Amino acid sequence: MISLFFAQIQGLDPLEGSEVLVAQNVFFALIALVMVLAALKMVTTENIVHAALYLVIVLAGAAGMFILLGAEFIAVTQILVYIGAIIVLFLFGIMLTKGSFGAEEGEFRERSQMAVLVAVLIVTVTSGAFIDSFRNTELSREMPSTTAEIGDMIFSQFIIPFEAISVLLLAALIGSVVIARRDQ
Repeated sequence: MISLFFAQIQGLDPLEGSEVLVAQNVFFALIALVMVLAALKMVTTENIVHAALYLVIVLAGAAGMFILLGAEFIAVTQILVYIGAIIVLFLFGIMLTKGSFGAEEGEFRERSQMAVLVAVLIVTVTSGAFIDSFRNTELSREMPSTTAEIGDMIFSQFIIPFEAISVLLLAALIGSVVIARRDQ
């Protein structure tokens, strides 16, 4: 699998001419490393609040990746929506519910084996889909999309999924409050 990934990287056409994007590559590597470490820490920590805070680091790294791609609008949206709203929703859900925070004996081993199996399956399927879908695709190196173009696309072409997600998030918030209040 890894050799297939490296074979795809070697076949990519670098920027033509003498353009070298060393700083972008270095920042990409640093952000990616921090994101991977935070993601691993997020799924291995036993404290659920710490897991939510590690998720903040991962989401901030995704916003940093968008900035490197020249998509500042999406980066700011990532920060406002995911870090500003979704993480607050997670933390309120954690504080309002009274779930068991400890694992019973033998349960951790079974869960970790299943988690590793699912992770390997997801990485394999996602890698295969990316390699198959984007094998001959080249990113446009011209001017990036403007905020107006993105807004027009969201509120015209993608209005139904946008509204469906907002209703789903509202239902999740109401459901977490109902579950939390049921015990009282």
